[in-house]
Amino acid sequence: MTREFIDFVNTHIQDDTSRLLLSAARYPSIDIPAAVQQIEGLRMAQEKWPRLLQYEEFLYPPRLNREQSSSETTAEHKVYVADELCGDMSFISVADLTGGMGVDSIAFAQREKRVHPLKTHILTHVDYVEQDAKLCSLMEHNRKVMGLDNLTVHCSDSLEWLAARNTRFDIIFIDPARRSASGKKVVVFEECAPNILQHMPMLLSHCRWLIIKASPMIDLDMAQKQLGEVAEVHIVSVRGECKEVLFVCGPHEGETVMHCIVKGTGEFYNIDFTRSQEAMAEPRYCSAVGRYLYEPDAALMKGGPFNLICHWMGVEKLAHNTHLYTSEQYYAPFYGRVFCVLGELKLSRKEITTVIPGGKAHVVTRNYPVEAATLQRQLGLKEGGELFVVATTVGNKKTAFLCCLPSQ
Repeated sequence: MTREFIDFVNTHIQDDTSRLLLSAARYPSIDIPAAVQQIEGLRMAQEKWPRLLQYEEFLYPPRLNREQSSSETTAEHKVYVADELCGDMSFISVADLTGGMGVDSIAFAQREKRVHPLKTHILTHVDYVEQDAKLCSLMEHNRKVMGLDNLTVHCSDSLEWLAARNTRFDIIFIDPARRSASGKKVVVFEECAPNILQHMPMLLSHCRWLIIKASPMIDLDMAQKQLGEVAEVHIVSVRGECKEVLFVCGPHEGETVMHCIVKGTGEFYNIDFTRSQEAMAEPRYCSAVGRYLYEPDAALMKGGPFNLICHWMGVEKLAHNTHLYTSEQYYAPFYGRVFCVLGELKLSRKEITTVIPGGKAHVVTRNYPVEAATLQRQLGLKEGGELFVVATTVGNKKTAFLCCLPSQ
């Protein structure tokens, strides 16, 4: 990381990186593959880790490690979870057993500056553990660049490292690798590496709280049964997309608390419930679709408080298995998307051509036998425009509605 390297990266930040690699001979004093890696990392950071951009000498890892890393937003939610778990403790110890790029470790290490900027007595120490020597080397460099004296890098197999210690951490965080040996994405714990189900007693014996990151596609109820002592489940969505599922394991009383975390631009909602509360809530069904149609946020769709939504938000459900809601009066804020209903539609090309003469609309399907992309193709629609075709089931009837977004 020389001045010449930094200047080269900044000069070529907008270049086509494929062409840059092919022209490496023109720049004998620059490690072009490393420069390309840095350029692509900086581009990704603009969206995924904007705060890292203030550190000019921060080095980014290869693409796969960047893609697998937490975003700045989801990393900070883990700090929020740790703070809620540890309460008023002035010092907490954290072990990140799957260090990777280090974004989660960095967030934990910056806890006192980010979460408690006025409390100088709040301290955190983070042990970053990673078996990839190159990633450890990058993390050691970045730790120094960021001035993180409270972060220690350990190049080791994390479970062996943990087993060899008598330390009991306040928080252990682990994000098992969700790719098979062939590179295929996997979901269930048994196919991840490490298979934490085989190591739960050892992990829990070394911490007060164990936070496990899982695939957004995981079966929540099955995972809770497998893990055992699950105190909380956090389903985190960012701008309408489910990004992470966190299982918080440790001693607790009563039921597991489900947290649906909805994060948007400047927004943060924590909607919590238990399975028994959902089971006891009586859903309210509509007799007809009103002026407004509501689609719950991805975190709520994953968490499943479908009956409770009727009571929380004063809306009515379209059908037992249709997780869309309606009302005659506008309800705000709703944790998800809100549509204005313009009218009911017959899903034929002839009708679509009449009501959508431009041929552009977004298609949404919920509890409907045809997927959105297929239906869009069948109707001859192109993606775009300001209109929405929402195909769904109301009661026992398959139908569709032409909708738009509410005016701001």
